[in-house]
Amino acid sequence: MTKLSVNINKIATLRNSRGGNNPDLVKVALDCERFGAQGITVHPRPDERHIRYQDTFDLKAVIATEFNIEGNCKEQKFIDLVLANKPAQVTLVPDVLGQITSNHGWDTVKEKDYLKEMVSVFQNAGIRVSIFVDPVIEMVEGALATGTDRIELYTEAYASGFHQDKETAIAPYIAAAKKANELGLGINAGHDLDLDNLNYFTQNIPNLLEVSIGHALISDALYFGLENTIQLYLKQLS
Repeated sequence: MTKLSVNINKIATLRNSRGGNNPDLVKVALDCERFGAQGITVHPRPDERHIRYQDTFDLKAVIATEFNIEGNCKEQKFIDLVLANKPAQVTLVPDVLGQITSNHGWDTVKEKDYLKEMVSVFQNAGIRVSIFVDPVIEMVEGALATGTDRIELYTEAYASGFHQDKETAIAPYIAAAKKANELGLGINAGHDLDLDNLNYFTQNIPNLLEVSIGHALISDALYFGLENTIQLYLKQLS
């Protein structure tokens, strides 16, 4: 079964909007685990507009499932943060300063030497590495050359095209996943996956190991409740 890692950035955004500790980020993370999530994801950014750097230390101290820290490894503070916490997985995302949300994968061909160096840094610390990539065969092949353990398929294009023509929307992801399987790369996925499109994606992507879902899941929880929402997402993955 594909694992569900809940991205709790939006919980931190809500907390930060009032300056206190409501909602309690750590409590929410522990509740997500208790409700069935198999992992917790955070994506700290330099402006700390949602996840604060201290949050990662607080979460690492209590999380019992897999802890996944996403971010841009071109920021030294991010590198130091990951090495200090040693999560189960680090996901390398090519964000730029001030970016609202992740919107593209790495160019693993042009950035091969740099990514190879960064992958080695984290792997030498005992951390599994995943690289955020678009569903392009060349980028998947380039990821192999970096030495990464996994790729994370950036699924915004799939989600955008799902309701118009789901077969066309998923075709490049199937091709990318098949190539990753051939090369021995693990496959994660994330961005705009939701209760409408998740099951179809899961059923068509061979050997999908993990999905990271935040915005849609937290939004659904406003209507369905957090525990019920996590169960609904797990059902889509089964």
